[in-house]
Amino acid sequence: MAGIITLTTDFGLSDGYVGAMHGVIASLNPEARIVDITHRIGRQDVRQAAYVLQTVYPYFPKDVIHVVVVDPGVGSERRAIALRTHRACFVAPDNGVLSYIAAGEPVLETVELTNPSYWLPEVSSTFHGRDIFAPVAAHLSLAVPLSSLGRPVTQVVTFPMPEPRLALDGVLHGHVLHVDSFGNVITDIREDQLAGMKNAHVRIAGRSIEGIGRTYATGEKGTLVALVGSAGFLEIAVREGNARATLGVTVGMDVLVDPR
Repeated sequence: MAGIITLTTDFGLSDGYVGAMHGVIASLNPEARIVDITHRIGRQDVRQAAYVLQTVYPYFPKDVIHVVVVDPGVGSERRAIALRTHRACFVAPDNGVLSYIAAGEPVLETVELTNPSYWLPEVSSTFHGRDIFAPVAAHLSLAVPLSSLGRPVTQVVTFPMPEPRLALDGVLHGHVLHVDSFGNVITDIREDQLAGMKNAHVRIAGRSIEGIGRTYATGEKGTLVALVGSAGFLEIAVREGNARATLGVTVGMDVLVDPR
């Protein structure tokens, strides 16, 4: 049976780790189609991986198997899990990397990966991506039911996700959610929360941006720009520049939208 399996890791591309996972999957299901989402997640950055996954997976067909290996606790007591929603299956360490998935849609079934019949015969304590997650994904693509992979889990580990807050004075208080490879600063303020605020002032890191534009090309070169990006969140960018470098922002920093 053919199937699509995606891979998201922090392994980079200089070593053979990604190739080893490809090899394991291809050995078990040569018909599987493997799609590399990214292997350049920041080292051990579980939150970044969670954000990237939730911006990508809705664009895949139904029943794709998404493998996420950003795993600072590999070899420890942290659980390895597989989780199923109406849209897809997810195979990952239980460390919060599936936080957006668990919050965004109903979880139909979750199991801890405790059945070694679906692992490689020898399991390294430092490379569960190759020895557990990749073979489990391959078996799922061959129609092995989730329930065969291990014991049921009723709750997965998630991290707190701050929600933008509208203050009594009408100012919307949000936070920096992610910074992409272009240096664009992505906030947790959604497009629907900006209704009627086209001419608002966006404040971040001691700077104020007047108005919310439509594109990265708004204004002159080097100008700070606020806009709604492709993921549907308010972003701060610098035309032909790098907003992270310009502002010195970090994930979690406050962002204010003042409609006055």
